[in-house]
Amino acid sequence: MLRGVPAILSPDLLKVMREMGHGDVIVLADSNFPAASNAKRLIRLDGVGTVNLLGAMLEFFPLDTFVDDPVSLMQTLPGTPTPPIWKEYERIIKEKDFKKAFSDFNMIERMKYYEYAQEAYAIVQTGMAAHYANIGLKKGVI
Repeated sequence: MLRGVPAILSPDLLKVMREMGHGDVIVLADSNFPAASNAKRLIRLDGVGTVNLLGAMLEFFPLDTFVDDPVSLMQTLPGTPTPPIWKEYERIIKEKDFKKAFSDFNMIERMKYYEYAQEAYAIVQTGMAAHYANIGLKKGVI
């Protein structure tokens, strides 16, 4: 155990967060996302919700201030209402984004999002069952 580090951040996740460089992307995937077949590096956190994980990660993980879109979501299908979880994500990011990199979500079409995830440094498979709960974070500098 370490002081001040939330237990929700597993040793594997902390290692990956530390290894990542500026501009690398980590995807927090919901439980429906095909993470195992898309990940270069897969971290499983099946009992963890994405909202709590995002809040814990952003205590340590800087968002990229050199791009307009450090946070990416999978675009919903036409006619699908805006997922309520996105408001939670926005609230957490605005609360934790100390350098104010975030202004709005980068929306990526569904099939393109799979390509985006395949190129990510890592995918974290969470236990989140909400639809469209996938979120990609581009790492910045301290």
